[in-house]
Amino acid sequence: MKLDEIIALDKKYFMNTFGDRQPVCFERGNGMKLWDTEGKVYTDFLAGIAVSALGHSHPALVNAIVEQAQKLIHCSNYYYIESQAKLARLIVENSCCDKVFFANSGAEANEGAIKLARLYFRKKGFPRKFEIITLENSFHGRTLATLAATGQEKYQKNYSPLTPKFLSVPMNDIQALENAITEYTCAVMLEPIQGESGVNPAGMEYIRQVRKLCTEKELLLIFDEVQCGLGRTGKMFGYEHYGVEPDIFTLAKALAGGFPIGALCAKEPFADAFAPGDHGSTFGGNPLACSAGFAVLSTIINDKLCDNSAKMGDYMMDQLNGLKNKYSFIKEVRGKGLMIGVELHVPKAAEVKKKCLESGYLIGSVGERIIRLLPPLIVSKEDIDGCIKALDKIFAELSA
Repeated sequence: MKLDEIIALDKKYFMNTFGDRQPVCFERGNGMKLWDTEGKVYTDFLAGIAVSALGHSHPALVNAIVEQAQKLIHCSNYYYIESQAKLARLIVENSCCDKVFFANSGAEANEGAIKLARLYFRKKGFPRKFEIITLENSFHGRTLATLAATGQEKYQKNYSPLTPKFLSVPMNDIQALENAITEYTCAVMLEPIQGESGVNPAGMEYIRQVRKLCTEKELLLIFDEVQCGLGRTGKMFGYEHYGVEPDIFTLAKALAGGFPIGALCAKEPFADAFAPGDHGSTFGGNPLACSAGFAVLSTIINDKLCDNSAKMGDYMMDQLNGLKNKYSFIKEVRGKGLMIGVELHVPKAAEVKKKCLESGYLIGSVGERIIRLLPPLIVSKEDIDGCIKALDKIFAELSA
C-alpha cells in the first residue's frame, strides 16, 4: 500500500491515541537501517523507544523466533516451559535477583512489582503497609495502577480517581523522601535514570541514600529498569552505576528485541511472597516470547554490547557536547551510555525531530525542548558521525 492509503486506513479504523504520527511507514529493517514504503532509507537512533537493542532483523533473534514458531508458540503456564526456565536462569545469573516472573509489558511487570511489595508485607502480618512512594517526573506505565505510580500529572489527569496510596516526591531530595514515609509505606519505586521525562539520571549519592533509608526503615526498594536496563546505559542494569542493589526490579523493552515481554525480578525472601494463585498471566512467559528473550539477552552478553554501549555512548556524548559548544541554544547534554537527552533553551525539539526524519535519521523528542537519542546497542562510530553531521546541519539552519 502507498503511504497515503495507509494513513487514510489508520484514521478511519484505529483509535486516535497517537495523533498525527510522523509521515512514514516502515516496510523492513536491517541492522541500524530501516526502509519505508517508498524505498527511502533511514538510520535508527530511537530503536523503537529503546526496544530494538540488536537493531533490526538480527539473525540471532529472527532465527530464534522462526525456529520456536515452527515448533510451539503457546501452551499456557499450566505446563513447564523450557525457554521460560532458561531465560529466567540467564537473568538471575547476570543480575542481583533470585527469581523471575514473566509478563507481557513493562507496565505489567511494574504492576507485578506493586502487587508483590504489598503482598510481602501482608503475609508478614502488616496489612496496613501498602503505600508506595515514587518520584516526580517518573513514568511507570499506562494501566491505572502504574499511572497512579507515575509522577506526571499530564498522564493522570483524565483518569481520576486513580488507584489510591501512591505519592510522588522530587528526585534527588532525600529529605522529601524521608518526610513522606509513614507507618503505611511499604516501598519506594523509582527509575535510576528517568526516560520519558527527558533522560534524567538520579544522583549517585541520592540513590545510595535511598537504599540506606529503605534498609533502615525496612521498606522495599523497587527499580523500574524497563527502559534503562539491559545494556542501554553502558552496564547491564542501571543499578550497577550506583553500587547498590534493589530488592525488586523490572525489565521489558529491550528484553526480546521487539517481541512483547516484561520481567518482574526479585530477591528472596521477597520473591517468595508470591504463592500459587497470587499472580499469573495467560500469555506471559510463553515459549515464543522467552525464546526471543533468551536470544537477545544471550547476544547482549556474548557480543559484549554493554561495552559497546558504554564506548559509543561516551563518543556520542563527546560529539554532542561539541555541538553544545558550537550552538548557544543547546542547554545540556546528559545521560549514560546510549540513553541520551539533549535539552535546548528554545522550544525546537519537535522541529529538530521532523528535520532529522527528512534527513533520514530517526530520533525522539520529549516536550518542546528535549531531544532523545536511543540508538540500538550495535551502533558504530560511523553511524554516530552521520547523525551528528545531520544534527549539525539542522542546528545551523535553526541558528541562521
